[in-house]
Amino acid sequence: MGQLAFLKAFILVAIPIDINDNRRHVHVYRKGSRHLRSVAKIWIESGGVKCVEIAESELSAKENAMLLAAIDRHWEMINDQITKTFRGEKPQPKNIEK
Repeated sequence: MGQLAFLKAFILVAIPIDINDNRRHVHVYRKGSRHLRSVAKIWIESGGVKCVEIAESELSAKENAMLLAAIDRHWEMINDQITKTFRGEKPQPKNIEK
């Protein structure tokens, strides 16, 4: 897994095997969680064009809104980090603000 960014209590991750999925997305994990499963999946594009929206989520509406706003604001950096992950490079996770 390629850790892309940290946002408050969350880690945004790209999974290299997702390279063949129809749309680019990030998986959201809780920091420090003992369970290794994502709590949300967020699309970041559609047809190669920026389109940030929830694919699935177990989070509150407030947490979802915070994540969407942060991903939208830092979209280029996150998209670049996903590209690095898909190339087999190790991305350098960044702290992002909401």
